[in-house]
Amino acid sequence: MSAMPASHGHSAACCNIPPVVSEGYTPKGSYEEVGGYKTYVTGPADATKAIVVIYDIFGYFDQTVQGADILAYSNDHQKYKVFMPDWFKGKPCPIEYYPPDTEEKQKALGAFFGEFPPPKIAGLVPAYVDAVKAHSPSVSKLAMLGYCWGGKVVALTVKAPTNPFSAAAAAHPAMVDPADAEGLTIPFALLASKDENPEDVKKFEEKLQVPKHVETFGDQIHGWMAARSDLKDERVKAEYERGYRALLEFFGKHL
Repeated sequence: MSAMPASHGHSAACCNIPPVVSEGYTPKGSYEEVGGYKTYVTGPADATKAIVVIYDIFGYFDQTVQGADILAYSNDHQKYKVFMPDWFKGKPCPIEYYPPDTEEKQKALGAFFGEFPPPKIAGLVPAYVDAVKAHSPSVSKLAMLGYCWGGKVVALTVKAPTNPFSAAAAAHPAMVDPADAEGLTIPFALLASKDENPEDVKKFEEKLQVPKHVETFGDQIHGWMAARSDLKDERVKAEYERGYRALLEFFGKHL
């Protein structure tokens, strides 16, 4: 992998990310039922702010769970409670389906997306947030973060009239559509990989009329901050860490 120099350097003033574990990660949180969904819950019990994380189609991978813990505990000035619900009810998409380089894989992925279309999940989020507030009454403000497929869920959720979030972010989002940026009323961050269409990312940024952070990690693949991240690769690990620092700074400013 090319050693492309890091760009858009991020200050360490607001966050102290612990050493990233390359494999065999031990979660800091636990799995609980929230709103009828198995949910990975992490962060201080008395946190006043929360982040709802929408994982990618592969579900609970160590890389994604570790990311939730980084968000929950790395900001020196603001701790977050993080909730990551299992929308797939224990049946995520097998990671072997990606990349979809055979007809069989393409059909399987198509069937999966047909069962879990982003608009359907976005419609379930507001009720889930009500359950989060019942679970953790100390929480008064919430943000939303989505990876890949989850990035599309975020875009649809926060532009709806029922949006309950004060800030939102998408990491290597699938199906980037500049039209989704129109009418947004809350701060929004988009961290793109080399695999997202650069023109779509540019147009999305141009249409955002809210506080924003849009950045492309030009040598990283779609999925580098979630299940498809190869954290044994030192460059990937460095950009994984830098991506989470960017999210922490963004949420620290806007949540």
